Amino acid sequence: MDEYQIPRERMIERLREHYKIRDEKVLEVMRKLPRHLFVPEALKAQAYKDNALPIAANQTISQPFIVARMTELLELNRSSRVLEIGAGSGYQTGILAALAKQVYAVERIPALAQEASARLEKFGCENFVLQCADGTKGWENYAPFDGILVAAGGPIVPEPLLRQLSLGGRLVIPIGEDPKTQNLIRITRTAKGFHREDFGACAFVPLIGEHGWQKN
Repeated sequence: MDEYQIPRERMIERLREHYKIRDEKVLEVMRKLPRHLFVPEALKAQAYKDNALPIAANQTISQPFIVARMTELLELNRSSRVLEIGAGSGYQTGILAALAKQVYAVERIPALAQEASARLEKFGCENFVLQCADGTKGWENYAPFDGILVAAGGPIVPEPLLRQLSLGGRLVIPIGEDPKTQNLIRITRTAKGFHREDFGACAFVPLIGEHGWQKN
């Protein structure tokens, strides 16, 4: 038992009771993965609170609820191949890797990409690859993907990501015309095209890239 086990259990209880997260596999993975090791040293005591936290390079580690909801919406299984855009601290990457067969993660900021890879390897996570690149272009070499998770908010759904989604695959992405506020969207690829669902308001850092917001 580590010193953060009780706050971590409270986080899981809140996700289940207050936010109605129903996928027990997602909750179990979040119970096991130590979120406090993915945040800056000075913020460890806040790691299991109900909010996003700042990390390096003006980025954030998402609120636990958002991590759980986005992961749940992907409906992953042990044969899923997943693309993650915006790896950040590597926390979401680790959760996806525990649920899927293989995770292909993209992070545009070199220092974050390097730190996330090292952190995940330290945890013994082997079924992921992480590259530093423009995530709005996806990762064509490994497409198609059964799930795509985008941890930054864009003005439109990047066309390359739609193209790289497998039949029956799900893309979960925050979309909004304002860089500071979005709605959480799930797009499922069907034989007839793309089915779009809206899961309400959210707030993410901007999705920077060729098919997102232009860098300031």
